[in-house]
Amino acid sequence: MKNFTDRLKEILEKEDLTASKFAEKIGIQRSSVSHILSGRNKPSLDFVIKVNNAFDNVSLNWLIKGIDTIKRVDDGEIKHSPILSELDIKKNLDEDKNVKEIGFFYTDGSFKIFKN
Repeated sequence: MKNFTDRLKEILEKEDLTASKFAEKIGIQRSSVSHILSGRNKPSLDFVIKVNNAFDNVSLNWLIKGIDTIKRVDDGEIKHSPILSELDIKKNLDEDKNVKEIGFFYTDGSFKIFKN
């Protein structure tokens, strides 16, 4: 499983940034990036927030936990990788039962319920 440092290295690679350019972009000292990349220091909350604010195409869930990836694809389209795969969903459904309702709960607190 990748850790924060691995994900940070992935951002540098995909954005074609050196550690110095990365530090400049998020507004911190180069040594702070170096210490995190070497494993000497753990990232602070302030560091994580600065990374998240600087890169619109990286989600906090991916940055912190390595899940729910949002990455920019080469053609400029944003690709969302779901937390649950189709296989996981099918595994959790009983095929001999009928679905009564499905709910979608949004981050703004709203929701929609679809009934069969």
